[in-house]
Amino acid sequence: MPELAERVLRWVSAAVGGGAGVAAVTGLRQGANPWLLRFEPGGRVEAAVLRLGDASDPVYCQAFATEVAALRVAGNHPLPAARLIAADLDGSATGVLAVLSTVLPGHSRIPLVASTERLQDLGATAAALQAVPLAPRAALPLRTRSIATVDFAAQRREKGTTALLTAAEERLEQLPVPGGPTVFVHGDLWFGNTLWSGDRCTGVVDWDCAGAGSPGIDLSAARFDAALMFGLPAAEQVLEGWQRAAGRPAERVAYWDVVVALGTLADMAFCVPALHDQGRSDLDAGILGQRRDAFLSTALSRLDADDQ
Repeated sequence: MPELAERVLRWVSAAVGGGAGVAAVTGLRQGANPWLLRFEPGGRVEAAVLRLGDASDPVYCQAFATEVAALRVAGNHPLPAARLIAADLDGSATGVLAVLSTVLPGHSRIPLVASTERLQDLGATAAALQAVPLAPRAALPLRTRSIATVDFAAQRREKGTTALLTAAEERLEQLPVPGGPTVFVHGDLWFGNTLWSGDRCTGVVDWDCAGAGSPGIDLSAARFDAALMFGLPAAEQVLEGWQRAAGRPAERVAYWDVVVALGTLADMAFCVPALHDQGRSDLDAGILGQRRDAFLSTALSRLDADDQ
């Protein structure tokens, strides 16, 4: 099995308690970090998830602080998130950044075809988050888009863009960011960050982009991912599931759809490895680009119609 540093193993055993020792280690993302740990039989905990990071990297430090803060917020509400067991946010105990959490049931592999029930449940999961009011704070800052830690616009300026993406950027520049109360947002809500048992979402993972923001951030992220994975009509099923669970119509959907589609590069090849890792080897940059452009074009048309 992969080897973890002795300091890390001692910290994990102390956090779990009961004299538990790590019996097996499995990489959860492309065979590596984060790690699924299984403990020797007879302990209080059978398994846990361990995420490690570089304690000397400020970006990692912020991401881990956000993850821990998000798990604590989620733990205070009936949300499908892991429970925090322990955290080492300065590396003093383990020599690295470390977050240890409980294991959620289900798997994150994305099917070739999604049922209406699955799509609507993804929307309902996003709606559960928006039910938690949250004011911005240091570890959970104000978010105005998904994956806010990556400057996709700057990367497009460096690597190249398209007329459609440029038009979308220019259109958004003409509009104010919608106001309103802020809520708990995951900040990177796509199928690869959710766990499933059949067509029921059993968990949401990877909270390092979480924060406080508009409900539209997670709703449109889920809609966009559904459109990329399964085609444009799938996004409407996500919306239906969200509205049914929230008990109200979603607001400014077209605006947030444009925002989330701009969280990409002109060449969609950048996200292909992650999708293949989740079982969608049928998807390539060409298919994803076509689906992204269809989603974005539709959103821009609806945005213009909303302004009439």
